[in-house]
Amino acid sequence: MRSGTAHRDRLAALIEPVIAAAGYDLEAVSVSQAGRRSLVRVVLDGEHGVSLDEVAEVSRAVSELLDAHDGVLGAMPYVLEVTSPGVDRPLTEPRHWRRAAGRLVRVPVAGEGTVLGRVLRADDTAVVLEVAGERRELGYARLGKGAVQVELNRTGEDTAGPELAESNLAEEEL
Repeated sequence: MRSGTAHRDRLAALIEPVIAAAGYDLEAVSVSQAGRRSLVRVVLDGEHGVSLDEVAEVSRAVSELLDAHDGVLGAMPYVLEVTSPGVDRPLTEPRHWRRAAGRLVRVPVAGEGTVLGRVLRADDTAVVLEVAGERRELGYARLGKGAVQVELNRTGEDTAGPELAESNLAEEEL
């Protein structure tokens, strides 16, 4: 298992500069067997998320890099999958919390149990949550792995967007 971890670490060290040059953070790298091929999964994220076009661009750059360093994966052919983290990614780093601003999260807090609140802001030392109408600043040392909660209908907000809201208003005036 150590050699697998060392191999993954070497691969991450090779790929990370390409990801950083594109303006993203490398969240994870994994290599697994998929039949006669290796499946190389690269997870990246950015301050404003990652679009499909951006994933395709980074995928091409990583593929070119891996092809140029064919010894890093051995002689076995590989399939490259470049993706962004899903909503179920645990919030463990300050950058994860910053990117979750405005989202409802569930997080274990030392000495309190699990807390449900909305992320108002986050910096390098703490996250500010709104919990039951109260603002709470919590240092990362007190927080466990946070989880974004999927909200299908956020109450108290116009989720239609300004264009649709104006369109609905115009219809009402008729």
